[in-house]
Amino acid sequence: MKPSRLVGVLVTGFPAAAFATNCYVVAPAAGQDCVIVDPGIGVLDQLAEVLAEHRLRPAAVLLTHGHFDHVYSVTPVCGAHGVAAVIHPDDAYRLKDPLRTLDPALVAMFEQQFGQAATWAEPEDVRVVGDGDLLELAGLSWRVLHAPGHTEGSVMFTLDQVPDGIEARSTVLSGDVLFAGSIGRTDLPGGDHAAMVRSLREKVLALPDDALVLPGHGPATSIGRERGTNPYLTQLAQEI
Repeated sequence: MKPSRLVGVLVTGFPAAAFATNCYVVAPAAGQDCVIVDPGIGVLDQLAEVLAEHRLRPAAVLLTHGHFDHVYSVTPVCGAHGVAAVIHPDDAYRLKDPLRTLDPALVAMFEQQFGQAATWAEPEDVRVVGDGDLLELAGLSWRVLHAPGHTEGSVMFTLDQVPDGIEARSTVLSGDVLFAGSIGRTDLPGGDHAAMVRSLREKVLALPDDALVLPGHGPATSIGRERGTNPYLTQLAQEI
């Protein structure tokens, strides 16, 4: 996704080298502090280019959950800039070794694709946040919404700012809770379908229709669009 000028906010998103995991960089404006969300596999070079182009200084790394395709580059990013990794406590254990819970065949495929052994080191500074917490980072206010189901500690981050020219009043970085036309799978370790249904009903459908959604994979969407067309939400919306 090309950089979009938000009302007082600069946001850039781009897919990682594997699994098309979206990494986002959000700042009040060029030349200021920024927040990095979900630095996945092979993002370091492009992330460095984004930071240099807009003269941004990372203030923190926010993690929507602990799956390795969303956190693979968190340790080098945090180490290079001396910032903390922020995650829900129920997923903090994953940062000790997110590769441990993967199918060995998947790890082997990953290593073959990138031509090197997969390695991991936990970030030195890990900070946990809970449901409803308000984080003041990089001059922006980030609301934390705990939405388990994809993993135990999956969260969404919301901002009051919206992209210029888009009819929306808030922005939701939804991680793997909600995608355009779909939701995150619940059949991986730590997944829970019943918890996902509760999260969709109580957290996602509670958001306003005019909220822009920036998901962990795939294109941007809106809560209103998903409420009306996403098969995982339409039935729940009718029950409310």
